[in-house]
Amino acid sequence: MNQEKKTYFPSIDSVKAAAKTIKKVSLVTPLSLSLRYSKQYDANIFLKREDLQQVRSYKIRGAYNKISSLTSDESKSGVVCASAGNHAQGVALSCKLLQIKGTIFMPAPTPNQKLEQVKMFGENFIEIKLVGDTFDDAYHAAMLECESLDKTFIHPFNDEKVIEGQATIGLEILEQFKEPIDYVFVAVGGGGLAAGLSTVFKTLSPNTKIIGVEPEGAPSMTTSIKNNKNTTLQSIEKFIDGAAVKRVGDLNFEICKKNLDAMITVPEGKVCQTILDLYNRDAIVVEPAGALSISVLDFYAKEIKGKNVVCVVSGSNNDITRTPEIKERALLYANLKHYFIIKFPQRAGALKDFVIHVLGKNDDITYFQYAKKTNRENGSALVGIQLKSALDLEPLISKMKAQNFYGDYLNDKPDLFQFLV
Repeated sequence: MNQEKKTYFPSIDSVKAAAKTIKKVSLVTPLSLSLRYSKQYDANIFLKREDLQQVRSYKIRGAYNKISSLTSDESKSGVVCASAGNHAQGVALSCKLLQIKGTIFMPAPTPNQKLEQVKMFGENFIEIKLVGDTFDDAYHAAMLECESLDKTFIHPFNDEKVIEGQATIGLEILEQFKEPIDYVFVAVGGGGLAAGLSTVFKTLSPNTKIIGVEPEGAPSMTTSIKNNKNTTLQSIEKFIDGAAVKRVGDLNFEICKKNLDAMITVPEGKVCQTILDLYNRDAIVVEPAGALSISVLDFYAKEIKGKNVVCVVSGSNNDITRTPEIKERALLYANLKHYFIIKFPQRAGALKDFVIHVLGKNDDITYFQYAKKTNRENGSALVGIQLKSALDLEPLISKMKAQNFYGDYLNDKPDLFQFLV
C-alpha cells in the first residue's frame, strides 16, 4: 500500500473533523477517578473507559471514521477487513449504520462468542469468512479479495482516517479534565491509538508525558523504536491478542517514534493479575489489552506520585472461558504456582508422607498427574502446588530433597513446561 511508505502526521483539524463524524455512533466515554488506584499510588489516577463503548472498545472510532470517508463508488463496491476481535466488531457496526456491505475475514479458531458479537453488530450487512489458523492467514485472504473484487480494505491501525478516529480519545480527555495532565499510559498493538492520541497531546498539552505499553511477549514498537526502523518480530506471545502484533503500522511507527516519551513492556502474568483485581475489587471487566495501561503503574510508582495520571482502558471483550488461564498466569507471575516432577517411592503411604512431611500448612496441590511406572522403586508424578507466599518456595524444595521426593522443577523450563502442563 502506498500510504505505508509516506510520512504522515494527523492535524488537530482533521481530528476535530473525525470527532464530528463519529459523534452519533461513539460515546464520549467517562474519565473516572479510581479511588483504589489513586490511594495505592498516592496520585490522581483516572481511567478513560473505552471499554464502555457499544462495541466494548475504542475501535468503533477509527472504523466508522474510515468507512464514512469512502466515495460513493467505494461504498457500492463494499469493504473488507481482517480481524479476530475488536476491529471486526467496529467494522461490522459501521457497515450496518452506513448500510455498506462488508466482508470480515477471521481465523478459523476464533471463539463463537466473538463470531456472534460480529454477527449481532453487522446483521445482514456483513459476511464472515473463516480462513486459516492465524490472523496472518485471514489478512492475506482479505487482501486477495480486495484485489480481485476491487473492494476497500479497512486496516485496523495503519490508516490515516483510522488514526484520526482513534485520536478523538485525546480530545475528549483534554475536554473532560481541565487541570494539567502529567502522564497518559496507552496500550500499543499496531499503534493506531497511540499515534493518534499522542499527536493530540503533543499539540495541545505538550508537557504531558505519553507512555506506550506493550506486552512483554510482543514488543513490536519497543523493538522498532530501539532499532530506529519498523521491525517485524519473528515470533510473539499471542495471549494479549488485542496488542500482540509482529509489526506495527508504518504510519504509526513514524508518529510514535516522534511523540512517545517512552515505551515499556509488561509481563503477561502481571496483566492477568490486573484483570482479576479489576474484576474482584472494582467490578470492571477488561480484556488483556485493556489492562495494559493499568498494569504498568507499578513500574512508574515513584514518578507518578502526586501527579495527574490517565490510563486508557481500551476494551472489555474478554472471553470468560479464558478465566482459568488468566488465574494460572497471574499465580505463576506472582511465584505462587509451581510445577514439579515428584518421585514417589512405589509403596503404600508415599503420597500421605509427601503431604504430611513436605507440604507446608498453607500449600495446596492444585494439579496431579501420575505417570506410568518406570521402575520398581520410583514412579514420577507431575504436581502443581499453590503457595500462600513466594517465600515458601525454597523451604518446600529443601524438604522435597531431604525426603528424596524431588525430581525436577518445571517453571524455569518453558519448553518442557508448556508440553506437560
